[in-house]
Amino acid sequence: MVCGVDEVGRGPLCGPVVTAAVILDPARPIEGLNDSKKLSGKKREALFDEIREKALAWCIARAEVEEIDELNILHATMLAMQRAVVGLGVKPDLALIDGNRCPTLPCRAEAVIKGDGKVPEIGAASILAKVARDREMLEMEEKYPGYGIGGHKGYPTKVHMEALKKLGATPIHRRSFKPVREAIESSSPS
Repeated sequence: MVCGVDEVGRGPLCGPVVTAAVILDPARPIEGLNDSKKLSGKKREALFDEIREKALAWCIARAEVEEIDELNILHATMLAMQRAVVGLGVKPDLALIDGNRCPTLPCRAEAVIKGDGKVPEIGAASILAKVARDREMLEMEEKYPGYGIGGHKGYPTKVHMEALKKLGATPIHRRSFKPVREAIESSSPS
């Protein structure tokens, strides 16, 4: 029983890091699984529903901004991956993790560099994590207008950096990230 695990959101200046773990059902194949970044938004949305319908088990998990600031982004990502694997309704024998590091898990784990394009289970996890996080960022755009979060998903684009300097940090910004910290410090009275 193999699960694929991937994350989305290590690089953004705001929002959670979101992970997913997926165990596919060999009797119900899903066509078109790949690295979520290589798929159109429309294709990801369609696969998101199909994966959740056909997979033997899946779990979307996260680490919140406060955990990222407290632990650092790497450790928060590992924590979110642990949560995704432990949250599966079926216990895997092996977890294949996208990247070059593995979290501590209750099963055997192997890192697979660029696994989201090579291993269908990791590709499926990549899609679930990306769609879930992107949807949340669209909601955050409504809550915190002016930053363009719905478009850039929290990444440090020019628009986001300018808004951060002009509007300051929101509660969803990662204070441990240098551009956010600098924006906070520059807006504080001397």
